[in-house]
Amino acid sequence: MFVEAAVTKVTAAHLGKEALLYVRQSTLKQVLHHTESAHRQYDLRGRAIALGWQGDQIQVIDVDQGQSGASAADREGFQHLVAEVSLGRAGIVLGLECSRLARNSADWHQLLELCAMTGTLICDEDGLYDPRDFNDRLLLGMKGQMSEAELHFIKARLRGGVLSKARRGELITPLPVGLVYDGADHVVLDPDQAVQQALRHLFATFAATGSATACVKAFRAAGLLFPWRHLKGPRKGELDWKPLAHHTVLRILHNPRYAGAFTYGRHGRSPNATGSSVKIPREQWISFIPDTHPGYLTLTEFDANQARLAANAAAHGRDRAAGPPREGIALLQGMIACGKCGKRMTVRYHRRRGRDFPTYVCQREGIDTAQPVCASIPGADLDARIGGLLIDTLSPLAVEAALAVSAELDQRAAAADRMRAAVVERAQYRADLARRRYLTVDPANRLVAETLEADWNTALRELQAAQRDYDTARTQQTGQLTDTQRARIQQLVTDLPAIWNDPDTPARERKRIARLLLSDATVSRDRDTITAHIRFPAGQHTTLTMPVPKTGPEARRTPADIVSLIDELLDHHISGEIATILNQRGLVSGTGEPFHHKIIDNIIRAYRLRTRRQRLREEGMLTPAEMAARLGIGSATLKHWRHTGIVTAVRYNDKGETLYHSPDPDNPPKRPRIGRPPKTS
Repeated sequence: MFVEAAVTKVTAAHLGKEALLYVRQSTLKQVLHHTESAHRQYDLRGRAIALGWQGDQIQVIDVDQGQSGASAADREGFQHLVAEVSLGRAGIVLGLECSRLARNSADWHQLLELCAMTGTLICDEDGLYDPRDFNDRLLLGMKGQMSEAELHFIKARLRGGVLSKARRGELITPLPVGLVYDGADHVVLDPDQAVQQALRHLFATFAATGSATACVKAFRAAGLLFPWRHLKGPRKGELDWKPLAHHTVLRILHNPRYAGAFTYGRHGRSPNATGSSVKIPREQWISFIPDTHPGYLTLTEFDANQARLAANAAAHGRDRAAGPPREGIALLQGMIACGKCGKRMTVRYHRRRGRDFPTYVCQREGIDTAQPVCASIPGADLDARIGGLLIDTLSPLAVEAALAVSAELDQRAAAADRMRAAVVERAQYRADLARRRYLTVDPANRLVAETLEADWNTALRELQAAQRDYDTARTQQTGQLTDTQRARIQQLVTDLPAIWNDPDTPARERKRIARLLLSDATVSRDRDTITAHIRFPAGQHTTLTMPVPKTGPEARRTPADIVSLIDELLDHHISGEIATILNQRGLVSGTGEPFHHKIIDNIIRAYRLRTRRQRLREEGMLTPAEMAARLGIGSATLKHWRHTGIVTAVRYNDKGETLYHSPDPDNPPKRPRIGRPPKTS
């Protein structure tokens, strides 16, 4: 009856083209277990033969097995079918039902349009259709709409069941590493103690450092690995170990399952065109049930970690409230605001005499609109004043804080040692397992025996490497307190100022202390004064006022009283003698160095003081040439007369150069009568 009804629709033109048989099942599970649906679809080949197509004209397209029909985007077979129809190579398209071809109205109607344009027939289990015929086209359109609606109802039922179980906290979802399901589908901690130790050590390290990057550095410095599970592939579900990565730390810290809470709906689709995944606020989650299973930390600790991570991330934004403690000596880095415009200030460092000095700069408007820098505050003296304020605040808690630091370091060192020991224990277990497998094999089965022997040798090498790394770490005491460090802590336990000023105390730790005690600081500057308003978390505040530090040239400038003293001494002394006098009085130069004649000469030139020579010339003293001309003698004779005391001279510099007293016209010096003057050098 079907063939007779279709005779009028199938023409020789149709039979001269190929018949395309499209086969698809939605999931791989259906492909493996619902084989009857596949048999029914392949049986449509007989329907095409009954309509007049030869067996070699029938092309079966089944590359889309296991693909959903909701979209044609990832269905290579459907795209090939559409291409063949659009090129006019297909006489008929066969499918078990329209839902096998497409469950999306756009894809379905596109296929109908192409079939109508090329005169291609469509055949399903119910009958044969010509898309050029209005009634057939109307019927096919209704079938496509029903197929799309059916997909919606299927998804809605499945989604409703998932949401219902999620709201009760009974939904089985993939668990992060460190949590597993027991035989009753209850969430418990991973029974592997090494996994538990790794996670507890991670949370303890973050609590101590406050930074995900610092956690990665701590694990890397201690040579520790972190567990992870294979999510796909032949080793799916197996536990493995690798170096800790930054994104892994963030994923763990942001996951509330580690706090024992069941959650569902933490992420959603972005409303923009990208459709990427975005985080949703907790109050909008579909399900959030605290204390549903054991965890590695409390919900309060989890919330504190989230607040700390948010504060760290806010350091990169325009409206950041504070920044995390990072490298550099600037104590108020990330906490200081401009008293003029209210924006956060950044830090610049400049080097002076081998030391770094911070400067707090408000430059946001300068970056955005090329305006001049709003404010620039020298930070060295400001940090010192605030450090003194913190020391005064913390002094009553010095003993407790130092003991807590010592205990924390001991605990972290012990945890790292336990993790390294667990690596050796795992390697020992694998070696023992490989040995048992090798010993149980039949010696005659040489192919298997050789493979198992190779596995045993590999396990032994891994055990040897793990043991060597463990022994090296214990020898180097990686992450552990040495006896010297422990004695240093005991020495400083009651002396917080010494701890604060100790050069071995990292600047990051000083910043962490500052963030515990201070909310922020607003600093302004006028011509001669810097004013800092310091706010504490409890609501108290205090104001510090200090003079503007001298600039580099000003700090190196010689004090005015020393310049005046040098001016007085020049009346009777040369530069070298003045330097000796100043050093005897305990005075130093503007750069903090003892005086010498070159420094005195530089001061004379810089402050335009009258030199010793100028002063002597003003008193009427003569140069050697002038004196020799006035006496009518040569320069050698003049030197001889000076050495014999006939004439007198005064040194005016450290080179030994002299000026002569003018001779008395009424009592000129007498020329000696005996001999010629000896040659003088």
